Amino acid sequence: MTDPINIQPDLMRSVRELFGIDSDLQVPAFRERDDYVPDVDEAYRFNPDVTLAILAGFTRNRRVMVQGLHGTGKSTHIEQVAARLNWPCMRVNLDGHISRLDLVGKDAIVVREGVQVTEFQEGIVPWSLQRPVALIFDEYDAGRPDVMFVIQRILERDGHFTLLDQNRVIHPHPHFRLFATANTVGLGNLTGLYQGTQVLNHAQIDRWNIVAKLDYLPRDEEVAIVLGRVPSKDSDKGRKLIASMVAVANLTRQGFATGDLSTLMSPRTVITWAENCEIFRSPALAFRLSFLNKCDEAERPIVAEYYQRCFDEELDEARVREADPT
Repeated sequence: MTDPINIQPDLMRSVRELFGIDSDLQVPAFRERDDYVPDVDEAYRFNPDVTLAILAGFTRNRRVMVQGLHGTGKSTHIEQVAARLNWPCMRVNLDGHISRLDLVGKDAIVVREGVQVTEFQEGIVPWSLQRPVALIFDEYDAGRPDVMFVIQRILERDGHFTLLDQNRVIHPHPHFRLFATANTVGLGNLTGLYQGTQVLNHAQIDRWNIVAKLDYLPRDEEVAIVLGRVPSKDSDKGRKLIASMVAVANLTRQGFATGDLSTLMSPRTVITWAENCEIFRSPALAFRLSFLNKCDEAERPIVAEYYQRCFDEELDEARVREADPT
């Protein structure tokens, strides 16, 4: 891979031209792609408000957090903006195994001219900070509290980073950018959906300049995304099938919002369902294997009823509900 340390944006692009958003904003971009630039996904659909928030991060060096339910495409949204700007991008998942040493760096034994020597190897934070890289902290609200404070100083726009092991202060590259995604806003697992998320220090949350909320897309746009992922369904019959699938997904989301269900179908699940239809050739079987078996057993009759409403086809689980209406 090429090291992007010496490159910088060399042209300005129109937001209207790149994303079809009615805005006169011009955003810096790179003329050439390198190995760190994500691949462009032509099927991706951009939320205009969230896109503008992310572009403000790239243009004005704002720290941007994208919050929303699972499967809404939060991380992909940032990556796809970066892909269209040819902006190098690094994505780090803050799972429970990420330690302070992973972020900061550590001493390691390496071989130099046939001799083993100990030298300091930079972690992802100092490496990215010195380059024109968009660093994305994925699952930000799942990070361990002791690890999160490593990030606190660089959340400030010109925040320097001190490497204590080397007595060195790292100044951020002028085109370093910082983003994060989260299912919650640092208030913990209030809905019960996101086990493992943490209650975050509010002083750290306050350092994020922009917090954008990404909701599920309108029905027609979600249908277009699924068709983009499963192009074999792009026929009259296939479009009708996908529209029914999205209708079931919307009913599960409404059921979750009213407290009838403890889980819901994300766009990712709808895409998986459509892909599984290609394998099993049965929407009902693919639905059961893609989503229904993930639901609480007591809630499966409700989900089966949603399926019956949209497909006019009864599942075995719906008959269970009729036999036991309680």
